[in-house]
Amino acid sequence: MGNFSRRIFLKVSGAAAVTPAAVTAATSPAAPHAERTGPAEAGHAAGQSARRYFFFSAAEAAFIEAAVDRLIPPDALGPSASEAGVPAYIDEQLAGAWGAGERLYRSGPWHSGSPTQGYQLPFTPAELFRNALRGAAAELQQEGKSFDKLEAPAQDAYLTRLQNGTHDLEGVPAKTFFESLLSMTIEGYFSDPVYGGNKGMAAWSMIGFPGAYGNYYELVDRHGVAFNVPPRSLGQDGQGHVHEMPPVAAAQTPRKEKR
Repeated sequence: MGNFSRRIFLKVSGAAAVTPAAVTAATSPAAPHAERTGPAEAGHAAGQSARRYFFFSAAEAAFIEAAVDRLIPPDALGPSASEAGVPAYIDEQLAGAWGAGERLYRSGPWHSGSPTQGYQLPFTPAELFRNALRGAAAELQQEGKSFDKLEAPAQDAYLTRLQNGTHDLEGVPAKTFFESLLSMTIEGYFSDPVYGGNKGMAAWSMIGFPGAYGNYYELVDRHGVAFNVPPRSLGQDGQGHVHEMPPVAAAQTPRKEKR
């Protein structure tokens, strides 16, 4: 991963971030869902209150909270990923229709593709995370500690091992899992807070992004004037409160195979 500053990270992430909907290549109906362990009550890092997770078990949530805080740690410019609600964002995406692969083409064939062909695995996003997290837990168990119990340098070393890895985690390439985790961490940090991340719109304030203003009518004829206003969310009411959207449930109707 390297020890780069938040400023460099923001510059890179702004050019490279991929939205969840971009994972739209083949995923297989034959790949069974891993067993659900049920929603978890898990505590964030010290000083944060516990929250209910829709998808992650307590052990999975502990991994995710610790990992995203190594990808985006706190500093003088802004909050850490967990302080910004990134674990909630990832959890809600995986618990809903996107995590279930509702709009993914899922009829194969499952050949190794070239880098330009994008995602080619037989897993929905939820299956990818659940399998990879289970594989990572087993891998770390052999070394004697869970990820969240490691010291920060050891956590960085393990994430770097995933980033550069050629091994699988329960069928998921380690590098693919790392890239998915990094991508969703960036998304959750900079997304509209209506989706669970970017708490208090701190990330938008940090980069000077105004958010979702309905119109700029009164500014149309004002040229060369800086637009210096507090950021605004899609889910913000007249009192300034942001109302989060619940996870979008997957459709219950049978999926039609593409012929």
